[in-house]
Amino acid sequence: MTFQKEYLDLVLVPLGLLIMLTYHLFLLYRYLHHPHTTAFGFENNDKRAWVERFMQVEKKEASVAITVITSNISAATFLSTVSLTLSSLIGAWLGSSTNNIFESELILGDTRASTISIKYISLLSCFLLAFSCFVQSTRHFVHATYLISMPEDNVPVKYAEIAIIKGGEFWSLGLRALYFALNLLLWFFGPIPMFLSSIILVIILHYLDTNTTPLHNYSTSESCTDQKVADRIYGKATFIDHNNNRGCGLRFDLKF
Repeated sequence: MTFQKEYLDLVLVPLGLLIMLTYHLFLLYRYLHHPHTTAFGFENNDKRAWVERFMQVEKKEASVAITVITSNISAATFLSTVSLTLSSLIGAWLGSSTNNIFESELILGDTRASTISIKYISLLSCFLLAFSCFVQSTRHFVHATYLISMPEDNVPVKYAEIAIIKGGEFWSLGLRALYFALNLLLWFFGPIPMFLSSIILVIILHYLDTNTTPLHNYSTSESCTDQKVADRIYGKATFIDHNNNRGCGLRFDLKF
C-alpha cells in the first residue's frame, strides 16, 4: 500500500485543529477559574475600576468615557465589515467555476474539488462567526454608552461593568475566529503549512494570553487616597469658613 499525499490532510489538519481547540479550552478554564493568570482577567480588572470611576463623576464629564467606548465601537464595526466582505467574496468564489488555482500538483495535499469546497466552507464559517461576534461586541458597547451617559444617578455600576466586559469578550471571540480563519487559509496551500501555523500560533497566543503582573486593588488604595483628599479639602474649607466668621465678628465689634 503506497502512501498518498491525500492522507496528509486526514492526519495533519485534524491534529492542527485539535491543538488549537485544546489550547483555547485550557485558556477558557484559566479565565473562568484563575482569571488573574490571563490577560483577559487583568484587563477586566482595569475595566471595572474605569467604569466605577466614570459612574461616580458628573454626567457632563462623562464625555471622555463615551469617546473611549466610541473608539471600540468603530474598531468592532470595521472588523465586522471586513469579515462580512471576505465572507461575500468567498461565497462568490465558491459559486463560480474558477476554483482551479488551488488544484495545482505543486500543493502537497488533497486537491480534489470536494476537499477544496470543504476548505471554502470552513473558511466562510469562521468569517461569519467573527462577523457575528463583532456585531455583538458593538451592541454591548452601545448599551454601555446609554448607561454611562444616563442623566439619573441611580444606574447600578454593575450594569455598565457587565456591558463593557461582555463587549470585550465578544471582541476577543471575534479575533479568535479570525485566528482560526488564518489557519484554514493556509490549508489551501497544503496541510503542512496549516499544521505548522497551528503550532506557531498557539505558542504566540500563549505568550500574549498569559499574565504575570499582580492585579491592582483599586477599591482599597485608591479609595483611601480619595477619602484623604476629600478630608483635606473639607478641613481646609472648614478652616477658611471659620476664619471668615471670625473676621465678620471682628468687624461687627469695631463698628459698634
